[in-house]
Amino acid sequence: MRILTFAISALLTVTAAGTAEAHAFLDHTEPRVGSTVPIAPRELVLSYTQNLEPAFSSVEVSDANGARVDLGKLSISASTMRVGLKPLAPGTYRVRWRVLSVDTHTTEGSFTFHVGQ
Repeated sequence: MRILTFAISALLTVTAAGTAEAHAFLDHTEPRVGSTVPIAPRELVLSYTQNLEPAFSSVEVSDANGARVDLGKLSISASTMRVGLKPLAPGTYRVRWRVLSVDTHTTEGSFTFHVGQ
């Protein structure tokens, strides 16, 4: 009985670990999360740990007043999402993203970056 309990417990642990890796998590961005860049970027690039489903993934970039500063046309290739940006003045910008990985798991989050000294 102990061996059966141990085997079931081990199987559940392995299954749970495999499930945790099945989501598209944000891996890195350009500009980087929380960074300050001296020159305003022309686009935002977000890279994820899984390939994305373009029809169900989105990103919005807004300024400190909440006005959108992204150009709205999103480009997704495999695990990388790109969106053009309007000319940015010095200040803080918030990025909100939501993605659906090709294995049907949704993740979302937000971060900021700063333009200027």
